[in-house]
Amino acid sequence: MNQTPILSAKDLDLFYGENQALKSVNMDIPEKQVTALIGPSGCGKSTFLKTLDRMNDLVPGVTIRGRVEYRGRNIYAPDVDVTWIRRQIGMVFQKPNPFPMSIYDNIAYGPRTHGIKSKAKLDEIVEKSLRGAAIWDEVKDRLKKSALGLSGGQQQRICIARALAVEPDVLLMDEAFSALDPLIRVQMQDELLALQSKMKKTIVFITHDLEEAVKLGDRIAIMRDGEIQQTGTSEEILTTPANEYVRCFVENVDRSRIVTAASIMVDKPMVARLGKEGPEVLTRKMRERKTTVLPVVDPDGILVGEVRLEDLLWLRKEHILNIDSVIKKEVHSVLSDTVVEDILPLMTKTNSPIWVVNERREFEGMVPLSSLIIEVTGKDKKEINEIIQNAIKL
Repeated sequence: MNQTPILSAKDLDLFYGENQALKSVNMDIPEKQVTALIGPSGCGKSTFLKTLDRMNDLVPGVTIRGRVEYRGRNIYAPDVDVTWIRRQIGMVFQKPNPFPMSIYDNIAYGPRTHGIKSKAKLDEIVEKSLRGAAIWDEVKDRLKKSALGLSGGQQQRICIARALAVEPDVLLMDEAFSALDPLIRVQMQDELLALQSKMKKTIVFITHDLEEAVKLGDRIAIMRDGEIQQTGTSEEILTTPANEYVRCFVENVDRSRIVTAASIMVDKPMVARLGKEGPEVLTRKMRERKTTVLPVVDPDGILVGEVRLEDLLWLRKEHILNIDSVIKKEVHSVLSDTVVEDILPLMTKTNSPIWVVNERREFEGMVPLSSLIIEVTGKDKKEINEIIQNAIKL
């Protein structure tokens, strides 16, 4: 990880009496990213989440060993003010728990507690928070009515707005969308992504839904039996699962929507260097490598097109010493973060590899046809080569 984490669990154990619920958990939570915690029921997700703002202090018989550090400070140290911790690290629970007061007062409660008395400022906070929770339009005309009169889904969004109102450094969300109906749930997922793009909050989000974890999480942590099995981006977990459990856990995910060109490309392949290599040299190189097409790059490494073996052979026959006249400049290229789903349509438009470039069109690598087919079919390279050879014979 390139940055100092905002939260870190270090050798964290938690016991409910004699029962160990967390087992030597070590995990860094990066700042200004969404970390999705996922795993089966009873695996310790909610227990772990509650250790991050000391909510487990309220549970009788709990014993905790190890450390949880917030900005480098152990939050379980004797001199730490728990109220201060919960001001910095907010929580939205799975079940809605609005206060028995008006919608407005629910949202204004936290800011008032922290000393904000200005009516204009409170009005601004209430509206901003309710918009952030995608419920402003539904409640703007009844802010003085009790929050307890709202539907369950509306109450949950009030709780999200209430958490946002105090602008916590970290927001913990324990399956906060699970009780919402499907349409509202998708809307809230989109609102959370929109909120994150603007505010860059640190969010730790629990879900049972792998698709939701992939959609929302910059990073995903998979838990089982109180232990972290793997943490990483969705692409890292899909392409390099840490163990058989993780592999089985993610096997039904649509890889084409997650895996990018960067994961399946051949980096630093052989290229034709414009102005430096002529037909003779390139023909020999291509025959040695048993390839029929090469990307062409200029002296600055910019992709300018591709050249084919048959055209180089013609140049050599005609004693033409440069390749300019046979460079095909209209080629298919993608950025390294392009997902396979968006690369697949290009397969029908070319029999060349898909070239990978950066935003300056500097050449980075290529995605062979076989790599795309492997991602789509799950077959290995040997099987793919047999399919391609049989197709050629037909």
